[in-house]
Amino acid sequence: MCGRYAFYLPHEAMVRLFDLADDAPEVAPRYNIAPSNFVPVIRHDKQAERKLGMLHWGLVPHWAKDKKIGYRMINARSETVREKPSFRNAFRRRRCLVPVSGFYEWKKTGESKTPYFISMSDAEGFAFAGLWERWHENDDADPLDSVTICTTEANVHIAEIHQRMPVILKPGDYDAWLSRENSGDDVTYALLKPWPRDNLQAWPVSTAVNRPQNDRPDLIKADG
Repeated sequence: MCGRYAFYLPHEAMVRLFDLADDAPEVAPRYNIAPSNFVPVIRHDKQAERKLGMLHWGLVPHWAKDKKIGYRMINARSETVREKPSFRNAFRRRRCLVPVSGFYEWKKTGESKTPYFISMSDAEGFAFAGLWERWHENDDADPLDSVTICTTEANVHIAEIHQRMPVILKPGDYDAWLSRENSGDDVTYALLKPWPRDNLQAWPVSTAVNRPQNDRPDLIKADG
């Protein structure tokens, strides 16, 4: 699963890497993004232009009676995303990018768990495959846009830490994933696979990251 990540790209780098307009909203650096936070997400608008917005992490299906269901919807398993009622409509029509600088996974060692920070050795940032939904509590309430992160089995490098990993998309696949013209076909589904390259780097970090209230640059530094 993916339950914590960081995003601290400068605005200019974010605009360049994700082909956004110069007037895209500024995003404050975060080093311990947790579920229920509002997180930066990139979607296609009706003109197929990339737009950045802030969405609630924890997908709330349009049919939900209570937004608290989102606490259980922070991840969507790629193996079942086309069948599960919570995700199948979003997979067909509402796919998005979740910009990332790196993410955390916890390795079980005996009775304890050690957090690891994982990033790319040759990239400033990258993107998870995400799905989004719009939920209305009632006719008078403002809509809530929410997001979930797609996960898959870990590649050989991450498997040493955890058996699952978020789906990382290649930049050349961003538009295919975002496109409203692709209704969750087999070509789109084929993008949901373990990261194929060996450029992910990981190191143990302080257990201070276990507390979502902690959000500071030293959280991503190697511990010890």
